[in-house]
Amino acid sequence: MVDWQGRSLIDLASLTAAEIEAILTQALAMKKFIASGAKKTDLLRGKAIVNVFSENSTRTRSSFELAGKYLGADVININKSTSSMTKGESLRDTLLTVAALAADAIVMRHEASGAAAYAVEIGKRFPHFPVVINAGDGLHAHPSQGLLDLFTVREQKGKIKGLKYVIVGDILHSRVARSDLAGFTKLGAEVHMVGPRTLVPSEFAELGAILHTDLKEALRDADAIQILRLQNERAAAGFIPNNREYARTYGVSSALLQEVAPDAMIMHPGPINRGVEISHELAYAQNAFLQTQVKNGVCVRMAILNEVLNGGNGIEALA
Repeated sequence: MVDWQGRSLIDLASLTAAEIEAILTQALAMKKFIASGAKKTDLLRGKAIVNVFSENSTRTRSSFELAGKYLGADVININKSTSSMTKGESLRDTLLTVAALAADAIVMRHEASGAAAYAVEIGKRFPHFPVVINAGDGLHAHPSQGLLDLFTVREQKGKIKGLKYVIVGDILHSRVARSDLAGFTKLGAEVHMVGPRTLVPSEFAELGAILHTDLKEALRDADAIQILRLQNERAAAGFIPNNREYARTYGVSSALLQEVAPDAMIMHPGPINRGVEISHELAYAQNAFLQTQVKNGVCVRMAILNEVLNGGNGIEALA
């Protein structure tokens, strides 16, 4: 039995396999509940969740909001562009303001690596500080994305252990790559990473990844492929000659997969740059699970919220 109640979720690297499994198991129950058409429960009734996002988001923010509301919590959103952060308010003061509002959980996204851990450290000095859920901090981690990727692959393949999981593209700037590497290796998958040398740092080999620069070699016989976009907002464009050259060398297409990995799942955390890292037709192919990832994001984030705020209790009542 894993006791999550009152704990913050900062990354997957610090979790055990059992702790990851506990969330995935609960996520399955949440997905069955949503599929029943009910969508609304009182498991978190009386709880207040504040989403604090200083970077733009579509999938993560909206799915955390829906997850909280489906569980019966009150949820509000604070975005940088419409908050006092535009007036110079510090992250520390923003977090203390949210804590003063008697929030039970802060779901936060920030452009600085380590911001979520910083929030937890602030909380240690103040009583009744909310639990912190990292919704993506700089290049560091995106644990809920890693968990939903694990959930999606296991749902389709029936297991994680022994699978070949390949991450393609801008590894250097990707918090998703870091969380996926941690989660998939902990559950026994073989994780491969491929991209230009400038975007695949050698440090990832020390964390358990098998590194490649040849796309065909990396993709051959893959079970699941996570395709990452070039993060131009983090200066990724300066690490490659141009988008056209990148697409020619590292763009993934249906024709390529038919040759080297015809049964592979295709995944992408979004947003997509069609015609660059992924061809237009592949994004909508039968073996593409991009929208399934989005759908699973809700049930996985419901599981996270119920674990940290309710100790995972009440699941049996949803059956």
